[in-house]
Amino acid sequence: MFIMFFFIKKMPIHLVLVSSIFALAVAYVSQYGFGFEPCALCYYQRIPYFVVIVFSFVSLSIRMADHRNIQTCIGLIFFFGALLAFYHFGVEQYWWSGSESCSQTQPLPMNFNEFQEELLTKMPKRCDEVEWTLFGFSMSVYNMIASLVLGFFSIFSRRLVTPHF
Repeated sequence: MFIMFFFIKKMPIHLVLVSSIFALAVAYVSQYGFGFEPCALCYYQRIPYFVVIVFSFVSLSIRMADHRNIQTCIGLIFFFGALLAFYHFGVEQYWWSGSESCSQTQPLPMNFNEFQEELLTKMPKRCDEVEWTLFGFSMSVYNMIASLVLGFFSIFSRRLVTPHF
């Protein structure tokens, strides 16, 4: 009975942890396995998943941690990730321009050696170039959907977690 209660009490955090690891695994497999080049915003969208993994491990390793408030924090982190993904989708759709790190504008070289160095360096991928779509939606849309689902799950699963007194 105690093991079942312990598992149910921490199950939402386990599910969020596994989902975050899976999301990052998909990102890395698509980058290194399939050769998709991520842009700067794609890298930024990975940060909330790393933060959630750290919060989940800390929450699971500390026995007296306040799991209800950690679930709320994790939900807010996922909502921030969904906001980042929505911003990226807006850049892809040309609703607004991307950040400085998304553009390829660079100052003109001052001499021939600088020109040669620029020719040899790889240009970063622009954020408005969509590398891959499924059913007409880019990865940023799927990341936004996943972040929203995990955010709402984290917020609403607080009721499963009993507070420590």
